[in-house]
Amino acid sequence: MELSLATRTVGEHTVLEVGGEVDVYTAPRLRERLLELIDGGARHVVVDLGRVDFLDSTGLGVLVGAHKRLRTAGGSFALVCDKEPLLKIFRITALDQVFPLHPTVEAAVGAGPTGANA
Repeated sequence: MELSLATRTVGEHTVLEVGGEVDVYTAPRLRERLLELIDGGARHVVVDLGRVDFLDSTGLGVLVGAHKRLRTAGGSFALVCDKEPLLKIFRITALDQVFPLHPTVEAAVGAGPTGANA
């Protein structure tokens, strides 16, 4: 399956909407797009995984890398995810303790830049 990436701005946040499968084949595109956003000045990034059907360890690694890069730059990084199979992956890997997880983009943005950096 193909990976789709769309970006929009909501207040101070850059929202990256991801769709399809994030795996060893598509994760480099996601990494490249996240780096473009961060290097382009985005400091408060919300990644919306609402249309992601599959996420493997390579994709998790990309998200962890972006999270670390933004924290180092004084920014924030949050995920939007309400699909139980994906939430289970975050729980099993304990990444639910690393990433702020929100059910909607509105909830992530409403948490504010500092709330998204929990």
